[in-house]
Amino acid sequence: MIRLMIATETSLETLTYRKVDLRLIPFLFLCYILAYLDRVNVGFAKLQMLKDVGLSEAAFATGAGIFFLGYFLFEVPSNILLKRFGARAWIARIMISWGIVSAAMMFVRGEWAFYGMRMLLGFAEAGFFPGIIFYLTLWYPSRLRSTRTALFVSAIAVSGVVGNPISGFIMDKFSGVAGLAGWQWLFLAEGVPSILVGIWVYFYLDSSIAESRWLNAEEKALLTRNLEVEDRHKSQVRVMDAFKCGKVYALCAIYFTLMIGLYGITFWLPTIVRAFGVKGYLNTGLVTAIPYAVAVVGMICLSRHSDRTGERRMHYVLNVTAGGLGLILSGVFADKPILAVAFLSLGTLGVIGSMPVFWPVPSTFLAGTAAAAGIGVVNSVGNLGGYIGPNIPIWLKKYSNDPSIALYVIAAALFAGAVLAWVFIPKQLAPPARPEPRVSNNQRSTIVRSGGLQ
Repeated sequence: MIRLMIATETSLETLTYRKVDLRLIPFLFLCYILAYLDRVNVGFAKLQMLKDVGLSEAAFATGAGIFFLGYFLFEVPSNILLKRFGARAWIARIMISWGIVSAAMMFVRGEWAFYGMRMLLGFAEAGFFPGIIFYLTLWYPSRLRSTRTALFVSAIAVSGVVGNPISGFIMDKFSGVAGLAGWQWLFLAEGVPSILVGIWVYFYLDSSIAESRWLNAEEKALLTRNLEVEDRHKSQVRVMDAFKCGKVYALCAIYFTLMIGLYGITFWLPTIVRAFGVKGYLNTGLVTAIPYAVAVVGMICLSRHSDRTGERRMHYVLNVTAGGLGLILSGVFADKPILAVAFLSLGTLGVIGSMPVFWPVPSTFLAGTAAAAGIGVVNSVGNLGGYIGPNIPIWLKKYSNDPSIALYVIAAALFAGAVLAWVFIPKQLAPPARPEPRVSNNQRSTIVRSGGLQ
C-alpha cells in the first residue's frame, strides 16, 4: 500500500514539474537570450564601430566594463523590488527598459556617450538574472534546481551559437542600408525584440504558484508542500540576514572570479577569432559559435549529474579548473587555429558550465526576502568581475605584446575561484528530504478499490 502511495505521488510530482518546465523554462530561456545579446553584442559591434565613433581599444574596454558598475548599484534594490511587486510586472519593466536603451545605442557618437549608454544599460538590466534565479526558487526545490538553472543559463551559450552568426550577418548585409552603419543596425535589430517580449512577459508570466491558472489545486498543493518542507530548515529569511551571512560574501568572491572569465572571453572572443585569420563578419560569427555550442551540451550533462548526486563543490571545482587549463592551452596553441578553438571551447565550458552548479548553493541556506537579497548581492558583487575581465587585455599591453597573456591571467582567476570554492562550499549539499506523500480522496478511492488499504 505504501509503495503504491509513493508511486502515485512520484508520478504526480513528475508530471507536475514537467508541466512547470514546459510553461516556464522555454520562455525564460528566450528572455535571457535577448538579455545576453543586448549585453554583449557590443563585442561584435566593436569590429566596426571603433573607427566610426572614434573609440580606442582602451575606451571600448572601459565602456564594455562600465555596464557592470550600473548593474552593481541597482542589482540588490531591483531584486528586492521584484519580491515586492512580483516577477510578472518587474521582469517586464526590466526587459522593456533595457530594450529601449540597447536600441538607442545606435545613436552613440563619441567616447562619453558610449560610456553613458553602457551605464544606463546596466541600470536597466540590473536585477534580471538574479531575479530569474530567485524566481526559480519560488517553483523548484533545490534538489531540482541545477538542471533548470542550466537550461536557463544555457541561453548564454545559445546566444553565442545563434546570436554571433546573426550579428555577423546583420553587419555584413545591412551596412549602408538607409544610411546606417552595420553596427547601428545591430543595436536596433537586437534591441526591439526585447521590448516586444517584455510586453509579452506582463501577460504570460505568473509571479507565484498561487497565481497560476494553468495548474489545478492538487498540483499547486504539491509544489507548495515541496517548497515548505525545504524552507523549514532555513533560518535566514530577512533582508539583513543576507548581509550578515559570511557565506554570502564567500560566494561573492567565487562568482567574481567566474565573471572575470565569462566576460573576458565574451567581449573579446570575436577579436580573438579574427586574430586567427578568419575573414568576414559572418565567418567570424560562425567560428565563435563553436565554443558556445560545446558549452551548451557540456553544461546540461554536468548539471544533471550534479542534481542526481546532490553534489555541487567538486562539480564546480573540477569544471572551472578544466576551463582554466583550456584557456591556457588555447594561448599556447594560438598559432594552430583548430587546436586553439578546441581549447577555447573547453575554456568556455569551464566558465559557462559552472554557473548552473553554482547558483543552487545560495538558496540552500537563504529563504524568502533573504534569498532575493542574497542572490542579488552575490550577482551584483560578482559581476564586478565583468568590469575586470574586458580590461585585462588592455592593462596587460603595457607589459607584453603577446595577446595570449590575457588568457593566462583569466585562467589564474579561475584557478583562484576553484580554490575558494573548495574551501567555502560545503562538501555535500544534500538534497532536502521529500515530503511525506499525501493522497487525495480520488487517489485514496483508487487504492481502496485495488485492495491497497486494509
